[in-house]
Amino acid sequence: MRRRSTVAAIDVGSTKVAVVVGDISETGETRILGVGVAPAAGLSRGVIDNIQSAREAIAIAVEKAEQACGMRILSAVVGISGGHISSQNNRGIIAIPDRTRPISADDRARVLEAAGQIAIPTNRQVIHIEPRAYWVEGTEPVSDPVGMYGSRLDAEVHIVTGAVSAIQNLTKCVEGAGVQVDDIILESLASAESVLTEQEKQQGVALVDIGGSTTSIAVFDEGAVAHTACLPIAGSHLTADLARVLRCPWESAETVKCTVGAAYADPSMAGETVEIQVFGTQATKHVPLDHVCAILQARTEEILEMVGVELKRVGYLDRIAAGLVLTGGSSQLRGLPEVAESRLDLPARLGRPHGYTGLSDLIGTPAFATSIGLVRYALAHRARPGELPGPAFDSRGRGLLDRILSIGRSLIPQ
Repeated sequence: MRRRSTVAAIDVGSTKVAVVVGDISETGETRILGVGVAPAAGLSRGVIDNIQSAREAIAIAVEKAEQACGMRILSAVVGISGGHISSQNNRGIIAIPDRTRPISADDRARVLEAAGQIAIPTNRQVIHIEPRAYWVEGTEPVSDPVGMYGSRLDAEVHIVTGAVSAIQNLTKCVEGAGVQVDDIILESLASAESVLTEQEKQQGVALVDIGGSTTSIAVFDEGAVAHTACLPIAGSHLTADLARVLRCPWESAETVKCTVGAAYADPSMAGETVEIQVFGTQATKHVPLDHVCAILQARTEEILEMVGVELKRVGYLDRIAAGLVLTGGSSQLRGLPEVAESRLDLPARLGRPHGYTGLSDLIGTPAFATSIGLVRYALAHRARPGELPGPAFDSRGRGLLDRILSIGRSLIPQ
């Protein structure tokens, strides 16, 4: 028996691979059924750099998720990010031949197809065509033209593209782990699905997803996505700064950052020290806490300044009334929203995933905003015919034949 209402989502990050299984409950909420997490491998700056290592990490996370939900994962939606991502807005126009009939869903699909026709290089691929607004007879914009009357229909869309090689490598890794790829979803759009409110999207907001090696930005205005971008700087740079300046192992620097680190050096920290492992003859040494936080503050301010430059470049720095919503694993650095408000003169808050039930104690942190958002995005778009084909699960579990086929696939040269 197969469950068509259930979806699986794979978030291949720089620090972890998370597989989340969910469906829609009787009350209409997203219900999380199982989670599998494994340390990331084979990924650098948001793109695959070692297919074998990435495949193994994905396979481990998938197996853990299967054990948690009690079902065999056959297919999944997969999140993507990285510096190769680019976006643009485009507009399309169609004529409605018969003014006596209302605009239909087919007309809406035609105008979206017309708006999505852009010239891109052969080494790039369209990932999303997101509708922004419609105009009937050139009047005020409407959110949905179906049922209205007119002889002309305009639409503006937000188009996201990515490098074909990056998409193919990611797909190959997931399929190598025995899971078919239903769809590729931009991670910043997925995160927005789980942490932003409709009011924020209407009044203007910038989602800033600070991950391990990249910072993704998604700007929403008047209820629709207006701009997306990906910056090649994030939490791993904070850890690298600590490791280099304090001359300590990477693991020690990461522990210090996550346990006692802050985005600013406060005078109240004077006199406090933290014990860390270091290289050399000494096993450990005590370092002033304000020195640690000063190192983190310098890089944190650089990330926020780059976000501000990007928002100013596209003309939204002064238009987002709701300010910034910070999410992602590295957004949990203590004091980050306060520093963001100070540096960019915008409201800022920490974005935690909402609108779901189940396992909230395990995944109710900004680090899982993308993973939960992928599930919510997939469930919301599955109702649209043809976008996310096929069932995602087989409740019979992994049988002997499945295992044999999986082993056989792994032995075939890729």
